[in-house]
Amino acid sequence: MKTKLGFGVGDLGGNLFFTFIGFYLLYFLTDVLGLSAALAGTTLMIGKIWDAVTDPVTGYASDRTISPWGRRRPYMVVGSILSLISMYLLFSMDGESSQTKLFVLATLYFCLLSTAYTLVNIPYTALLPELSRSYDDRTLLTAYRMSFAVLGTFVGAGAVMPLLGLFPDPQKGWSIIASALGAVMMATALITVWTIREPVHKKEDVQGKGFIKTYVEALGMKVFLQALIPWTLFIAGTSMIQGALVYYFKYIFNNEALFQLALIGLLSTSLIFIPLWVKLSHRLGKKNCYNIGMLIVTAGVLLFSYSGGNWSALTAILIITATGIGLSTHYVMPHSILPDVVEYDSVHSGGLRREGVFSSLWTFGSKIGQAMALALNGWLLSIFDYVPDAVQSSRSILGIKLICGPFPALFYIAGILILMNFPINREYYENMLNPEPEGA
Repeated sequence: MKTKLGFGVGDLGGNLFFTFIGFYLLYFLTDVLGLSAALAGTTLMIGKIWDAVTDPVTGYASDRTISPWGRRRPYMVVGSILSLISMYLLFSMDGESSQTKLFVLATLYFCLLSTAYTLVNIPYTALLPELSRSYDDRTLLTAYRMSFAVLGTFVGAGAVMPLLGLFPDPQKGWSIIASALGAVMMATALITVWTIREPVHKKEDVQGKGFIKTYVEALGMKVFLQALIPWTLFIAGTSMIQGALVYYFKYIFNNEALFQLALIGLLSTSLIFIPLWVKLSHRLGKKNCYNIGMLIVTAGVLLFSYSGGNWSALTAILIITATGIGLSTHYVMPHSILPDVVEYDSVHSGGLRREGVFSSLWTFGSKIGQAMALALNGWLLSIFDYVPDAVQSSRSILGIKLICGPFPALFYIAGILILMNFPINREYYENMLNPEPEGA
């Protein structure tokens, strides 16, 4: 239980970051600081691309690190401290600065924050394959992790708007709240560092191939790509909706406060259904559960997008709440699929353990997906003539609806079609680890 809770709590801070940035950074840059939507979208894209580029370096380095604290935890300590510092800097910028200065500083601080996230999240993700080799235990550990992740989403998204109401100066409020969230990110990462004990590795255990050859091999592995590409597409669709929800309720339903109700409904349903999907995965398999869940999400976001101007706000909130049933699989299944891919690689590479490499590419995929989504949101808002904190035209309303439904649905459908070909199920996994003797 100490391992389950200690490992699980680490993603509270990680998902807090992911959700807070996904829901609010674009809005903070455009509607609080006054940065143009196009520049804000570009800032987010640059930061996420930088974030993605640093992933392979961190993963490769952590695989080859030998220290008294293990391969992963030293990086998590440094990244956790840097998280607090960079959260403060990013959300304490002066809104009176010029567009150029805001753009440069926002990009610089966001890159710094993204580096901190990489130093924590890549080693953290790489821990799971080393904690258990059991097909079902990995799903259970992931369920603990994702239960805390949902709590992190509550904190990162649900607590922000109510707390902002306590501050007469909005910019000051954002600075204080972001700093507090940075402190939570640091604390949860350090709890994992203190409670988890990594397997002991010797120098000969972590030797492998060169940096480029290692990643070329990983990206050339068909089984890995059949999991990585859908994950990236699902992240892109979900991030588009995350970034657009606050705009949807503010400008279509003219009630920004309803965003909090919708968010609570979505996350509560996601949290409640995690244990059910874990049980269903024992019967249906991880891949099938994931695809069923994302089909539910696809239907949900299309209905939600249509609801504005056609149905009541209450109906829209109920649709988002029901969508959480499917979104629950997005919290659990992909992170329990990845360790199976790592095991596949170990079996077919002569016993090499490259958890950091695959974890870095996995996180790389999520960040590329989020970068695409956040940039698309900013660019599409600009194309559809969005004006920050003003009455929107019918054209800009259409743009907000598109990034809350039809565009994300395209990403989801493409991901589902690719994931259908992923081969590793329970039978495949057990035969891989315990192959029958020839001639048996």
